[in-house]
Amino acid sequence: MNENSLETQTEIQPEITSPIHQDVAHSEPVIVLNEVDVYQKKLLILPKVSLSINKGEMVYLIGKSGTGKSSILKLLIADEKANGIEASIAGYDLKKIKPKQIPYLRRKLGLVFQDYQLLADKTVLDNLMLMLKASGWKKRDEMLQRAEDVLEMVGLATKDFKYPHQLSGGEQQRVCIARALLNNPEVILADEPTGNLDPITSQEIFKLFIDINKKGTTVLIATHDFMMINEFPSRTILIENVSLIDSMV
Repeated sequence: MNENSLETQTEIQPEITSPIHQDVAHSEPVIVLNEVDVYQKKLLILPKVSLSINKGEMVYLIGKSGTGKSSILKLLIADEKANGIEASIAGYDLKKIKPKQIPYLRRKLGLVFQDYQLLADKTVLDNLMLMLKASGWKKRDEMLQRAEDVLEMVGLATKDFKYPHQLSGGEQQRVCIARALLNNPEVILADEPTGNLDPITSQEIFKLFIDINKKGTTVLIATHDFMMINEFPSRTILIENVSLIDSMV
């Protein structure tokens, strides 16, 4: 994830609202950062970050371009080394995680990017099958069934033999979300998932994230799409003046 390429500036500011339809206050934390320094290319951009996100929450991470949203996500997928008092996600200690453990961590996470990262010469089904194979699945019939199941979840059951260039931007992002769901992740991490989409398509994508969240999956979205945040309010963490402002505090 590239901090500059995945974040675009906007002048619209969201209303910082409390979450609706979420009863997760008494669930266990699935993401914890306690006084963790966040770096971007070895430059400290957010000192002593502290946040806690419970299982089943849907949280927006917002802020201007370059404030550190993508850098926080990179830290959470172990692309960057963690420090501080505590840093954990989905049961993994990010301060102590070993390189050989990182693939196992990422199987517990679903990653969604602005630029889709689909293989252009592979069909939708093949893109999903390759991800399943890479994450340890062996039996082809089980892989096919799982791929078909997640495509059904995102409304693309009839698009399995299409190539990425034959899909709209919204459909390509749905494929990315399907790919993120393949291994029943504990957490979905999305970096500007509607950055390249029109408002109507963006609304459809946010509704899909909400449906996923309602089934119990924790969802953390780094976004500039303040129109969608105001339309679908939930817990919001604003990065401003090198600090985090949490709507729940």
